[in-house]
Amino acid sequence: MNLLFLTPTVPFPPDQGTAIRNWGLISSLAGQHHISLLTFANRPDKVAPELRDCCATILVASPPARTPVQRLATLLGSSRPDLADRLVSTDFSTRLQKLLKSESFDAVHVEGLELASYLQQIAAQRGEASTPLLVYDAHNAETVIQRRAFQTDRLQPHRWFAALYSRLQLPRLARLERHTCALADTVLCVSAEDRAALREMLPGLHPMLLPNGIFLDDYPTTVKPAGLPAPALVFSGKMDYRPNVDAVLWFAREILPRVRKTHVETTFVVAGKAPVPRVQRLAENPGITVTGPVPDVRPYIAAATVYVIPLRMGGGTRFKMLEGMALRRPIVSTTIGAEGFPVANGRELLLADSADEQASAICSLIDDAQTRARLGMAGRAFVEARYQWSAIVPRMQEVYQRTRG
Repeated sequence: MNLLFLTPTVPFPPDQGTAIRNWGLISSLAGQHHISLLTFANRPDKVAPELRDCCATILVASPPARTPVQRLATLLGSSRPDLADRLVSTDFSTRLQKLLKSESFDAVHVEGLELASYLQQIAAQRGEASTPLLVYDAHNAETVIQRRAFQTDRLQPHRWFAALYSRLQLPRLARLERHTCALADTVLCVSAEDRAALREMLPGLHPMLLPNGIFLDDYPTTVKPAGLPAPALVFSGKMDYRPNVDAVLWFAREILPRVRKTHVETTFVVAGKAPVPRVQRLAENPGITVTGPVPDVRPYIAAATVYVIPLRMGGGTRFKMLEGMALRRPIVSTTIGAEGFPVANGRELLLADSADEQASAICSLIDDAQTRARLGMAGRAFVEARYQWSAIVPRMQEVYQRTRG
């Protein structure tokens, strides 16, 4: 089949959640299908050979620049959600139009709600026709993410402006999600929780569950750990992403001090690119390291005495969970951090939601090497059994086959 993928970022290198998912899908499908890619990138001239090997055609547009004033104007003077305008680009739209005229695609994958305007463009051009098949990969239910952000931030006076932002976005996002799902022929999402949320927004919708996965060969047990002082508590992720920022700030202020009362040498390492100033300032505190961008995050995860996922907001499923498990790290996570995975407290990881519970779980693992090893082995087995792309992508193939039929 002739497939076109629209992605918000270049899928390779797969150094953040969206890219990891898109690279997993594209690289797994490339062996059996003809793939074209239209994406955004700051350096259009820098496309990795690994990506070129998978795609017959790659077109790249520069991400549009939006000033704070423009965003504020959207917030106050428009009924559209902020996310809807994030990647609106005449260049991208023109390139898409040329692709659709020059080639006949069997299916178009639109990866994420911020590309909804292009799904609308394709639907309008397609009219009453049934081709190309419009596949909207929601990844997460964005309305759920924004609702949780509001519920968390409204409890903190210094975060009331962020809470107000989320409250204003909620009805706008819901309208956009409903409209986008209604236009698509197939809607994909990563977890049962997201599927239920999308169904609630649009009764009669039947999203297909296509979980996140990883290539297990990319996470060998031979990864050399980074030289971190022990005991090391490690968090990894893109550090301008609001749920990640909230997680590390909460951990640094409320959980780490509790751990260091009994384990004074404990360090907290935040590994990930684009740390916002609030995260960067954490490095001024004793026992906290903020790495900024690193060439490879796996050595930092592998060096963790405990890998921590203290998320209080967000949606979907977290690649950091799969990465930590694949590298056999003992994990302490909130319930939200582990959402979407059929895990059990004490079996593959430890679950803890309050600051006291988080600290207690972490301290118990620092003191118990045997339990750390047992949880690490259980996590690796969990990923091997359920979350390899080789087991996930055939579900997408079934969609194509049904369409052909």
